[in-house]
Amino acid sequence: MTEQLYETNPYQKNFTATVLSCKPCSGNHWNVVLDRTAFYPEGGGQPGDIGTLNDITVTDTQIKNGIILHTTTEPLDPGTQVTGCIDWDYRFDLMQNHSGEHIVSGIIHADTQANNVGFHMGKDVITIDFDLPLSPEKLPEYERLANQAVWDNLATEITCPDAATLQTLDYRSKKELTGKVRIVTFPGYDTCACCGLHVLHTGEIGLIQLLSIQKHKSGSRIEMLCGQRAWEYCHAVRTQNHAISVALSAKPLETAAAVQRLKQENNALAARISALETAAFEKKAAELQNAGNVVLFEEGLEPFSVRKLAVAVMETCGGWCAVFSGSDETGYKYAVGQLDGDTRNIVRAMNQALHGRGGGKPFLAQGSVQASRAEIEAFFAGLSDG
Repeated sequence: MTEQLYETNPYQKNFTATVLSCKPCSGNHWNVVLDRTAFYPEGGGQPGDIGTLNDITVTDTQIKNGIILHTTTEPLDPGTQVTGCIDWDYRFDLMQNHSGEHIVSGIIHADTQANNVGFHMGKDVITIDFDLPLSPEKLPEYERLANQAVWDNLATEITCPDAATLQTLDYRSKKELTGKVRIVTFPGYDTCACCGLHVLHTGEIGLIQLLSIQKHKSGSRIEMLCGQRAWEYCHAVRTQNHAISVALSAKPLETAAAVQRLKQENNALAARISALETAAFEKKAAELQNAGNVVLFEEGLEPFSVRKLAVAVMETCGGWCAVFSGSDETGYKYAVGQLDGDTRNIVRAMNQALHGRGGGKPFLAQGSVQASRAEIEAFFAGLSDG
């Protein structure tokens, strides 16, 4: 049995130990068993520690059948004395986020009786799954209460009560527990059965940010960040908001209003452009009254406008209408249509000849081709000759 140093001192970064065994595992790695370790194995929602053993990289720590396995990139001989060093930045980040998760889960459980039924500490965000729908409007209040726990700098309490005492405790747990139960308490906020590692005082969490509440299965999922992750998120948001502030000549706390005004102006301009475009397309359609089959090239049209022009002209020209917009370098978007007609054979042949893709209904198809204007014109000239 490996002595678990992290249980008595989760802040221990270095230690010495003896290698008990070393066996190869997948990916040209080895599983090393020590007589004592400060490396925490994955459990309680917290990933396993990483670090080094005698400067050999430890990429993961797991526990299987009660045996703690340190996955290393090189083998170590049994009987060897090693110096272990955990990656403290990685560990402390997990401790901060794990502790913050307890506080948030406790606050939400007290408010709604929702149970934490899933917890994942990802590389980017922390997610907590609850078994009841939660209101997004409550998110700011939950965040404020969680940070109040941080500001109170409460001492974390960890106990292993006997069976009789355990029966008297009101604590959270995802499943029925037997035997030795480790209880983690953040006074006034949460009491939970947990085998993970936590900060000694809530002030060490630093900051708790609740990013979102989303519907998840029949309940809800919260995305959150704590500690340095939360600070980095706030810094990134502040940096982006500063750039927006400068671009819009708006004060940092007025960027949302400035963006809303810009959006309204853009919508008004888009509506005016659409009206002008409609008028121009109607004029073009009138000019091509009874012109028969028509091939048009127009610059700078979006796919919707390509379709819009094709529809306008095909209703007047008396044949099929093919509209293209793009360039020889990037290719051309197209729309091909014929009023009460069937353009499928034309579109199929065009896609094959001009490296195109697309389709639609018999009377109107859209897509794109990777060909030059000259090649497109030659294709349709061939149709006319036929």
